[in-house]
Amino acid sequence: MRTIKKGDTIQDILNSPDRERMIDWLRHQHMALQWESILMVHAGVLPQWSAEQTLELAKEVTTVLQSLQLKEFLPHMYGNSSNQWSEALTGHERLRVIINALTRLRFCTAQGVMEFDTKVGLNTTPEGFMPWFDVPNRQTKNNIVAFGHWSALGWLNRSDVWCLDSGCVWGRTLTALKVNPSDQSFEKIEVSCADQITIAA
Repeated sequence: MRTIKKGDTIQDILNSPDRERMIDWLRHQHMALQWESILMVHAGVLPQWSAEQTLELAKEVTTVLQSLQLKEFLPHMYGNSSNQWSEALTGHERLRVIINALTRLRFCTAQGVMEFDTKVGLNTTPEGFMPWFDVPNRQTKNNIVAFGHWSALGWLNRSDVWCLDSGCVWGRTLTALKVNPSDQSFEKIEVSCADQITIAA
C-alpha cells in the first residue's frame, strides 16, 4: 500500500463534496489512446509492445478500475516490482507492470527492464539504461507516441515521439498540440502556468 507523501494533493479530492463524481470520472479515463498513427500515453511504452498491444494492455487495467475488483486491487497497484514485462505475468503483478510502464516509465534497458529512481533529463541517463523511446527496434517506432510525465525532458518534437510535458508543475508552461489529421502536422499551443485559462463549456 502506498502512503500519502507531503507533496501529495489527493486529500483535497478525498475531502471534496463531489469526490465520488471526480473519482468515477477518473476511473473511466483511458490509459492509452490511438488517433490515426498517434499513440497517446501518460509516460511511455515498453519496447516490446506494439501500439495494438499497448491499447489491449491498457484496457486490461481500465476494466479492473471500472469493476467491483477495484477495492481489492488498489492496495497492490503501486510498487517497483516487477519491473519488466513478461507475457507470463498474471494477476496484480501483471496489472502493476502495465501501470508502471504507462504512467511512470522514463528509462529502461533494451530488454525493457524499467528504472524508476531517475527523474532528470537525458544528460544524466543511468548506466545501462536509455530513454524508452531510444531503445533500438522498439515496436512503436512506426507510430508517433505522444506522452508527458517527464518535465525534466521538456518539449520534445521528433518524427516518432512528442513529449508535451513543458514543466507546468514547476511554474513553466502548459503545452498542447492541435493536430492536422491529414498529415500529422500540428499547431503548438503554449500558455504560462501563471496565466488564467478560461475554457468555454
